[in-house]
Amino acid sequence: MTNDDLHELCLSFPGASFDHPFGPETIVYRVAGKMFALAPVDADPLRVNLKCEPLLASQLREEYPGAVLPGYHMNKQHWNTVIVDGSLEDDFVVTMVEDSYDLIVSSLPKAQRPAE
Repeated sequence: MTNDDLHELCLSFPGASFDHPFGPETIVYRVAGKMFALAPVDADPLRVNLKCEPLLASQLREEYPGAVLPGYHMNKQHWNTVIVDGSLEDDFVVTMVEDSYDLIVSSLPKAQRPAE
């Protein structure tokens, strides 16, 4: 998975948008103004911070210690930093991005949820 693949994936979700509130070196993906993914633009290997259920976040860190880390500069209980260097299957990374988006959408009031 490349930066372009991640960008395309994140923007494929209903209501998804992006901005650069922390400067041009970091891209933030949002739905209804709430962040669901954050990635450094030029990271090599690609890294992405993703929201995760706390128990699952901890389990993923234990199972994939070199690829799933506590969220860098984030609430480490709810966010993971995923290193996309080929050690995780792309489909698994896609699932984690989808789960992050779904977590944010499920927390939104029904009136703010994007139509699918």
